[in-house]
Amino acid sequence: MRAKLKAGLYLACSLLFAGVSSSAQTSQTQTSDITLVYAGQLLDQPGTKPRGASTVIIRAGKVDSVRDGYADASAFPGAQVIDLKNKFVLPGLIDSHVHFDSDKAGQEGFLETLTNSDAYFAYEAGVNAKKTLMAGFTTVRNLGSRGGVTLALRDAIAAGKTVGPRIIDAGMGISATTGHGDAALGLDPDIGEHMHQINLCNGVESCREAVRMQIRRGVDLIKIMTTGGVNSRIGLGLGQQMFDDEAQALIETAHLYGKKVAVHAHGADGINLALKYKADSIEHGTLMDEESIKLFLKTGAYYVPTLSTINGYMERLAKDPNAYPPDVKAKIEWRISITGKALEKAVPRGVKIAFGTDAGVSKHGRNADEFELMVKHGMTPMAAIKAATVNAADLLGVAAEAGDLTPGKRADLIAVAGDPLADVTVLKDVGFVMKGGVVYK
Repeated sequence: MRAKLKAGLYLACSLLFAGVSSSAQTSQTQTSDITLVYAGQLLDQPGTKPRGASTVIIRAGKVDSVRDGYADASAFPGAQVIDLKNKFVLPGLIDSHVHFDSDKAGQEGFLETLTNSDAYFAYEAGVNAKKTLMAGFTTVRNLGSRGGVTLALRDAIAAGKTVGPRIIDAGMGISATTGHGDAALGLDPDIGEHMHQINLCNGVESCREAVRMQIRRGVDLIKIMTTGGVNSRIGLGLGQQMFDDEAQALIETAHLYGKKVAVHAHGADGINLALKYKADSIEHGTLMDEESIKLFLKTGAYYVPTLSTINGYMERLAKDPNAYPPDVKAKIEWRISITGKALEKAVPRGVKIAFGTDAGVSKHGRNADEFELMVKHGMTPMAAIKAATVNAADLLGVAAEAGDLTPGKRADLIAVAGDPLADVTVLKDVGFVMKGGVVYK
């Protein structure tokens, strides 16, 4: 059975890659070694004042230099020229929290996990990755998927076999049994007891082993869950659901192997537990308190708000009031009512913020909806853009390669019609996407 499943997954991936790799190869053959990008306005270093008319000179997929004005193309024989003189150009965006293997949730998403194979989810991941790239997100951090499909997709994109953003992948999120990451929640016990879940742990030794199992699979970082979740299928609340020694074992083991740790946490107790042991980021952070803020500032951890999850919730409930079971729906209504309050506390205190959407709960390709909510709840457009570029690159450990357009960085850039510093919603309509010097849109 396992061999058959793996064969199906391999076939699915092969077909997916075959269908899209030719477009990537075509783009690459159309791009010469040197490319000149003429920008009407250029935010090459988010957090600093944007430039006016500028030229980004790209060589072999990386930024060679940035010049004021429009460089004379005759000085660069054979160079490709891209005219974005009527556009606002900025670095490719980074989403620090996505789940590529699905675009469904609630009852529909639950049934999907029971009826579809890993081969199916491989296709889903590929489709959602392409949507995300076309939306202007050239790098993402995938924080949980089934069957290793996104780990495989990460490698295929890096090898040029298919189209998508660069992926920093966490494999499967780790939780305690009956925690947010337990896929048997809501299942008939006779079914649930036969599920093979390597991402569950109970006690120190078990938690150390769970981290090592994910590292053995080739993950880039570790994700853990110290509290309940909004989408957990039983009403156990959103407070701490892991003992101190278990969280400590998870975080310290990951750090022993040089892996950062992203922590799903809603309740202040679970947030503070993770920060106490120096987690690298808190995802959601809905009920952070004064102690949480002090710990953020002390440790330098990032807060990833994932505000736009509520868009997915509201859209599904508008379509079907029974889209979620009662226990989950009650938590969703609470989440909608409190969204943004934690960000409003964190921003004026100087907590480091990185952009992340939890896409998969919200819709893939609509990642930029998050900007509007970040600004609504206390951030300036510049701060929100910096969270999705410079800050996110730092959190993901790719600041040497991405996040701005200084010389030596990857030529990841996007263009929009309008000034996102005046109206951040223009980022919802990205008209031009370049990743690594290759034009994809």
